[in-house]
Amino acid sequence: MRLSKLQKYILLQSFDSKNKLDRKVLLGFYSAYKKKPGSAKAGPSRDIMVNSITSSIDRLIKRGLIVGFGELTKEKTFINKIRLTPLGRKMAKKFLGEQKRLPFKMTNNKIQKTKK
Repeated sequence: MRLSKLQKYILLQSFDSKNKLDRKVLLGFYSAYKKKPGSAKAGPSRDIMVNSITSSIDRLIKRGLIVGFGELTKEKTFINKIRLTPLGRKMAKKFLGEQKRLPFKMTNNKIQKTKK
């Protein structure tokens, strides 16, 4: 099963917490994207961050990896806290065992070898 980086982050954060996890903690995923002083690029807005976290949580619930707690209205569900299912725990343990990708910058410059 393929999961996005955000979905893996959600699983690992909820694995670290023993009880229900508040969804506000998940905004920490975007801490690397915050605007740095002197940088021309800005990070995503708060609305975009909340919407992407909500859609990721919904997809994880549909896959049976997490359970959402919140309010249910006629039109919409409001998820405030999440908790892992046994299948989600198994997937999180699998992700803990995988090697993380290192953030190397790859350049397109080819190294030219000189002949002697």
